[in-house]
Amino acid sequence: MIPKTAFGQTILHVESDWLAAATQVHGEGFVMFDWLGAEDAGRPGAAGTTHAVFLHVINPDTRERRMLRTEVGDEPLPSVAHLWAGAAWHERELAEMFGIRLDVPAEHLLLPDSFEGHPLRKDFVLASRVVRPWPGRLEPGEDNTSAPSRRRTAPPGVPDPSWGPRREEEDA
Repeated sequence: MIPKTAFGQTILHVESDWLAAATQVHGEGFVMFDWLGAEDAGRPGAAGTTHAVFLHVINPDTRERRMLRTEVGDEPLPSVAHLWAGAAWHERELAEMFGIRLDVPAEHLLLPDSFEGHPLRKDFVLASRVVRPWPGRLEPGEDNTSAPSRRRTAPPGVPDPSWGPRREEEDA
């Protein structure tokens, strides 16, 4: 594990044995589970898509926080639910929403059994984009319509010139 400290939190990048690192942190007094999440770090269609998995735990005595981070490809991720019971729900979410394989069977949380795919992955096709394509405009007014560009409008709360001169113009 390679520790880094930023903003009062230690982040441990786990290269190989996720379960051993989690067990070690639990043994050091980090018994309060906060959250377990993932980030789809792969590109759509790329072979060997990887996910970054994060485990955030707290030592209730010292209020110190630790975050464990590892990257997972096609190999199953060892469960840490026997160390932190609250992690079981989060592991089920990782399996269902990201398609991360676990070394324990995971039941569905939100999606029906007949659902195909993993909605939080980058390669998942959104049904709303199939029905109605994205218009592709970046800024209002760039498609030559009558809508003004945001670059030419005043920020919120600044009245337009029809309200009269601004106070600093009156004082000058």
